[in-house]
Amino acid sequence: MKSPRFFTFLLSLFALLSNCKKSNSGTPSTPIGPTPVQETAYSFPGAEGFGRNAIGGRGGRVIKVTNLNDAGAGSLREAINATGARIIVFDVSGTITLNSSLSIRNGSVTIAGQTAPGDGICLRNYALGVDADNVIIRYMRFRLGDVSRQESDALGGRFKNNIIIDHCSMSWSVDECTSFYANENFTLQWCIISESLRNSVHSKGPHGYAGIFGGRQASFHHNLIAHHDSRNPRFGEEAGKAFALTDLVDYRNNVIYNWSNNSAYGGEAMNINLVNNYYKPGPATLKRERIFSIDKNKIVGTEVYDIWGKFFIDGNFVEGSTRATSDNWTYGVYNQFHSSYGTVSDADKAAMKLAAPLQINNNVTTHTAQAAYTRVLDYSGASFKRDAVDSRIINTVRKGNYTANGSAGSVNGIIDSQADVGGWPLLNQLTAPLDTDGDGMPDEWEKANKLDHTKANATGRNLSTGYDNIEVYINSLVKTITESQSQL
Repeated sequence: MKSPRFFTFLLSLFALLSNCKKSNSGTPSTPIGPTPVQETAYSFPGAEGFGRNAIGGRGGRVIKVTNLNDAGAGSLREAINATGARIIVFDVSGTITLNSSLSIRNGSVTIAGQTAPGDGICLRNYALGVDADNVIIRYMRFRLGDVSRQESDALGGRFKNNIIIDHCSMSWSVDECTSFYANENFTLQWCIISESLRNSVHSKGPHGYAGIFGGRQASFHHNLIAHHDSRNPRFGEEAGKAFALTDLVDYRNNVIYNWSNNSAYGGEAMNINLVNNYYKPGPATLKRERIFSIDKNKIVGTEVYDIWGKFFIDGNFVEGSTRATSDNWTYGVYNQFHSSYGTVSDADKAAMKLAAPLQINNNVTTHTAQAAYTRVLDYSGASFKRDAVDSRIINTVRKGNYTANGSAGSVNGIIDSQADVGGWPLLNQLTAPLDTDGDGMPDEWEKANKLDHTKANATGRNLSTGYDNIEVYINSLVKTITESQSQL
């Protein structure tokens, strides 16, 4: 008599043969899914500096911006004001005319401007403020203008943690184009900061400033700063506060063009690296060798009164000045103090000069200043699809010229209104790709990557051990830029 174990064996063999027959009969078998790439995830591939560990909306829901309205269902404002971890993608391109300021108050958010079909997204009339922790903003444009008569920056934030701003374009501000200081673990990288408005609507009179940069573990690298009167940048923290004593600002591989009355200045009691930046004087430039005009706080009673900062300054290239290039300190710094300081003592000069850089643990791919000049002009700003403004700015830097004089007295590329250079360009719209399951990833891309385009799986880890599926898609759109910009 056959044992039960024998009959169990026969049944298993029959099932196996039956499955083999089905596979060979032409009936398609279940497709094999993708194999996740083993990788360590930063904010995104190419994220560098101290802000590179911000995770934004990773693990959260996907919110689609479906119109260019100031507010309401499907608007960017509604997506920004939502709570919880979220990744914001776009089904539209164009300029969003804000009717009031916009502030990110709920953190754990990623704004992925590169997902916009067509020419991308621009905000105008009011500022975007970053007032939350754990924020990623990529491939967006912030072009304020004077129509709303706001005395504000185009983009800015302070007193927050874990923020990275990547490949954005800021211009036509009434105060500074972009100011980020007194934050911790922050990066501003591969951005274009251009054409702040000088004789505009600010109640204090002429401005035209690039920005205020500071922070504790704050990185500013591979940015283009062009056509500003001053604050190119202004290094500073909250005025007079002891925070500056323990900050760390790393400023490297930036390109500065056509500053007028002042290049970089400030730095009261701060700790700053200025490494391998490229300074290109333009038609408006008055102090053509100025790398950095160092200041100290002169207000009695403040927490940092009469304290010089500590600075490592090396490898900066000043176009047109062999001596300032070969000796940054003697010609680009020590002879650039404001006249109100009189003669700065040799002891003070020696004390402010660091012999070794402040430690950043190699968290930025560092080019020579000359190589950075090429890379920044090729890839900075919202460069997935550069608009007419950024293309024009890049062209003026390459040629060493400018577009226009200001309409209220400014000259040589320092402008007074966005109207001086033609105003906001048209950003063309394209139809968003089909996304059957509404998870933010187009059907064709999901199919190509062996995902199920009928089942929402944005937060899956089918493609990467470090990034959500939706992040892999977002990052793939700009992969060529990411890989090319950092080549040494």
